[in-house]
Amino acid sequence: MNELQLKYGCNPNQKPSRIYMEDGSDLPVTVLSGRPGYINFLDAFNGWQLVKELKKATGLPAATSFKHVSPAGAAVGLPLTDTLAKIYWVEDMGGLSPLACAYARARGADRMSSFGDFIALSDVCDLDTARLIKREVSDGVIAPGYTEEALELLKQKKKGNYNVIQINPDYVPAPIEKKQVYGVTFEQGRNELNIDDELLSNIVTQNKEVPEQALIDMKVALIVLKYTQSNSVCYVKNGQAIGIGAGQQSRVHCTRLAGQKADNWFLRQSPKVLGLQFLDTIGRAERDNAIDVYIGEEYMDVLADGAWEKIFKVKPDVFTREEKRAWLDQLTDVTLGSDAFFPFADNIERAHKSGVKYIAQPGGSVRDDLVIECCDKYHMAMAFTGIRLFHH
Repeated sequence: MNELQLKYGCNPNQKPSRIYMEDGSDLPVTVLSGRPGYINFLDAFNGWQLVKELKKATGLPAATSFKHVSPAGAAVGLPLTDTLAKIYWVEDMGGLSPLACAYARARGADRMSSFGDFIALSDVCDLDTARLIKREVSDGVIAPGYTEEALELLKQKKKGNYNVIQINPDYVPAPIEKKQVYGVTFEQGRNELNIDDELLSNIVTQNKEVPEQALIDMKVALIVLKYTQSNSVCYVKNGQAIGIGAGQQSRVHCTRLAGQKADNWFLRQSPKVLGLQFLDTIGRAERDNAIDVYIGEEYMDVLADGAWEKIFKVKPDVFTREEKRAWLDQLTDVTLGSDAFFPFADNIERAHKSGVKYIAQPGGSVRDDLVIECCDKYHMAMAFTGIRLFHH
């Protein structure tokens, strides 16, 4: 089959809508359940490319959580600590497979942004991963295959309307890609940049020590950025994106946005947050929202109007600004990637506040010397890749 009719396009008023192969060949995907839409497929195809590259670069199973054609999270399948299992709400699921760990990490780093996501998996979806997907609010999943038990479980989601897509892992797209804007056709060569050790070998700072885990994290950051709407930056820690800033017109706003997400990820691991006692009737999504409010500056207002009684068993203590800063000072060895050069050192100053020690960026700014000087001030190691990764 070389054509698939869609319910509608980007918006409900945009009809007709379809995906098809211009050369008449078969589509590289099979819909096993549901009826994916236009945006679903944009997320699915971009997400699949991301996890396929992560698997190739690291040798580990990978997962991503996509929203609005940018990743909300991405990770490789490293084991979860007890603390991460708790803040990702999977501590009750026992030992998870590496692929399930990858998705728990991808979903868990920014759970608010991942709400209603489209999932991409690098490996055949197993039962552990399907059990995790089944309990989350999600629009669909794409993977190279599904075990019989996993597919049976996923077909039960949304009363049988959950989107399950199988992609041919051997499919190779044409080297030239096209799209239309305002009736005009754009054409370019596909971005086949290989993100490897050689790309990250030009360390321009005084500190030139980049341990193996930081090298993996640099690869994760750059591969995530390759499929994130520009401007974009990505904070990574131990094989998972912990903060992604996408689509901002100013790079420092991306750095701040992603840095705040990274901070929230780490604040969720603090004793103050881990000690919150929720009412039994409060679900995971509501708990995520409550934690975000608790971490934020507006929590004093929530305490004042008594709204806490609808969420918590016990009135939580205020998480003061000083306490939060003291906890965040323990966040270290974070990696930061940028899809284009940093034009000013203010990005480095902001990154430092979120524990960044390793940076990968193209370089090429007229102020590279000031950016390097700021990195040296904090004993950071920074690699210049020499190539940008814009995605639009």
